[in-house]
Amino acid sequence: MISIIIPVLNEANNIGRLLLHLIENSSSENISEIIVVDGGSSDNSVEIVKNFTQTDINLISSAKGRAKQMNTGAKASIGDILYFLHADTFPPKNFDEFIIDKIKNGNQAGCFRMQFDSSHWWLQLAGWFTQFNFKACRGGDQSLFISKSLFNKIGGYDENYMIYEDNILIGELYKRNHFTVINKKITSSARLYKKVGIWKLQFHFWIIHIKNWLGASADEMLAYYKKNIA
Repeated sequence: MISIIIPVLNEANNIGRLLLHLIENSSSENISEIIVVDGGSSDNSVEIVKNFTQTDINLISSAKGRAKQMNTGAKASIGDILYFLHADTFPPKNFDEFIIDKIKNGNQAGCFRMQFDSSHWWLQLAGWFTQFNFKACRGGDQSLFISKSLFNKIGGYDENYMIYEDNILIGELYKRNHFTVINKKITSSARLYKKVGIWKLQFHFWIIHIKNWLGASADEMLAYYKKNIA
């Protein structure tokens, strides 16, 4: 059974659509629960989630920060497979069956390949590269499934990271050779690229990757993000 964990912070424009999408594109036989972890939203995200009457949709609160929120959701989960999903990312039809099939075949963690909801050639190309099973092609927008036992063994997300937390955990999975890519497309929003500018944002993302490779601390990368992107 899969526990879907979605961290949110002011996601009123997305969370309702996502919950409907998950319900319509999976089987209740495979999903033990959907856990929405709110980090202190000031819009009506919480009210939107509360309006869903399905008993398997749980709303919990956490301190702000995706790593903290996702760890909180994992601790509250009852499924033996964890599926971490951003609020603006929509998995393919029957995503639950694809995940369970991979787990049954010995793959303890992985993601879907990705496409952005944009026709820009660079974002299309970036999405095309996500079909390859290389760490450099990974990111949190591709979602992440992982067995709960492996997640707990690693220690979950590193809560020192307010950004880049997905990449840190994925790096640990690649070190252990526990990663696979499902060749089905998940659709992720390009809203940050549209807001900041495609080339500007891509440049700053590359700088953050380089900073991490050179040994920058979580606080240093966060400071750079706040100065140049946030």
